Amino acid sequence: MTQGAGQGPAVRTETLRDFRVPAVEPAPYGAPSPVAYEDHAVLPHQHPGPEAAPAPVTAHEQPHEPPHGHPQGRPHPAPHEAPYPGGYEHPHANPYGGPPDPRQEPAGSAPAPAPGFGAAYEDPRPHSHEAAHGEPRPGGAGDSGAPGEYDDSDEPEGYTPTRRDLPVIGARAGDTVQVQHVPADRPGGGPLYVVGDVHGYLDELLTELRAQNLIDADGHWSAGNARLWFLGDFTDRGPDGIGVIDLVMRLSAEAAASGGYCKALMGNHELLLIGAKRFGDTPVSSGAGTATFQAAWLLNGGQRTDMERLEDVHLQWMSRLDAAALEDGHLLLHSDTTAYLDYGDSIEDVNDRVHELLNRNDANETWDLFRKFTKRFAFRDEESGPGAVRELLSTYGGHRIVHGHSPIPYLLGEVGGEDDEGGGGPVVEGPHVYADGLAIAMDGGVTMAGKLLVVQLPLSD
Repeated sequence: MTQGAGQGPAVRTETLRDFRVPAVEPAPYGAPSPVAYEDHAVLPHQHPGPEAAPAPVTAHEQPHEPPHGHPQGRPHPAPHEAPYPGGYEHPHANPYGGPPDPRQEPAGSAPAPAPGFGAAYEDPRPHSHEAAHGEPRPGGAGDSGAPGEYDDSDEPEGYTPTRRDLPVIGARAGDTVQVQHVPADRPGGGPLYVVGDVHGYLDELLTELRAQNLIDADGHWSAGNARLWFLGDFTDRGPDGIGVIDLVMRLSAEAAASGGYCKALMGNHELLLIGAKRFGDTPVSSGAGTATFQAAWLLNGGQRTDMERLEDVHLQWMSRLDAAALEDGHLLLHSDTTAYLDYGDSIEDVNDRVHELLNRNDANETWDLFRKFTKRFAFRDEESGPGAVRELLSTYGGHRIVHGHSPIPYLLGEVGGEDDEGGGGPVVEGPHVYADGLAIAMDGGVTMAGKLLVVQLPLSD
């Protein structure tokens, strides 16, 4: 807010910049007309060839992750049964108290995939091993001239300088969350926590955050100056992906007000949802033919209710997420792939390049980004895996990689199925440390009756 003629002094509130806000807002999203969903959608159950990365797709193929869902052990049907199964118990209940959110119920039992569904999909089964905070703004009104210093002697009473360390986040356009920045108690900040893939399982996320004393009974930040990182993949497959995003956005502001922070990385499902909203059924080049984001999104567990509730504030937030971060010697990534090396020789270069590509609003470039972030298993092979991890660490820094993306049951070869006796699903007790102790896998397989992981780093192993 600026001070104009005849206007009293503006009372300004400090803000943080957890996620970068470009100087120029991206152009309006060129979303296509609404997709017509039908009730007779049938998703394919075939599996791809030996490559772990999505194979080139033809006009009749789309990249597809296999159905992670498990019919027993979860109240929500698996994605292959229907991209949006009905019948969730109170799917729109407000987890923080108060009346349920007024959300539109689906008209049909499942959306129909776009024409051309085929057998190609993203298969996480182990076929192969690969197929910043801004500084305070110097000067201002009453600037002393010294770089980085601020002289408030000439400012009117009640005026405080703006800080560029906090996000301005609102649930609707025009909303503003005002917070007072509380400095961290010590230079290194509070304890560090990471969260694996959530995939729309909001209730499970709230349970695990409470168990770590990161939020209180009402779902509000209660961890003081703690540092919390989400490793990406907030939506698809589970019932409330938008609810998960809303929670993370709100916790970002609340944590900043307490001297901590809550941040997030970009996963391949964020790229998929961005592409489905921006480009819809626009054909994209896949190397061996054409594909569409809309078809790939539906095939990979896209939820109708998420698309119906998706707003510009969510799209802008997702498109500004970083791809990589370094915290206390831990290199944080979403995907267990070396594809990050294609985007730069430093974390800053990688993040800047990803943001640049998304801001171009080009369907083919976004598709290529999604395709590379969908690769997996680069660290799993006993012979080549540790070398792949060391290459990333030597380039970007750190002594361990912490990633999501590939479910731990797949990394261990412990994959449940419909014919399992007892129906307990895969047993995941905690993170999986592998690749000579250089990598930590954090996707506990919540979509397949596994466990949503929230852990403190460093591990005690």
